[in-house]
Amino acid sequence: MGVFRLQSFVANAKQLMKLNNKHQRDVPKGYLAVYVGEVQRKRFVVPLSYLDQPLFQDLLCRSEEEFGFSHPMGGLTIPCHEEAFVHLTSQLHIT
Repeated sequence: MGVFRLQSFVANAKQLMKLNNKHQRDVPKGYLAVYVGEVQRKRFVVPLSYLDQPLFQDLLCRSEEEFGFSHPMGGLTIPCHEEAFVHLTSQLHIT
């Protein structure tokens, strides 16, 4: 069940990328722009390979729980503190 939900979310994230292509023009191929923050959101550009990482998938599940597939920033929004996101992504670079 969890894998199906995640696959659904990843598929919808890819669709969201296509729909918001005008906002993605400055994002290099193989990367994805995400908005991170609880209240004030900051834009980050991350590699698409993060979508395969369990730690990042946990963030995607939290995003789905909070926003469903309607993201207020027009792009993928991740509801966590910026510091936690930076720490998590630094861990993804190590592994």
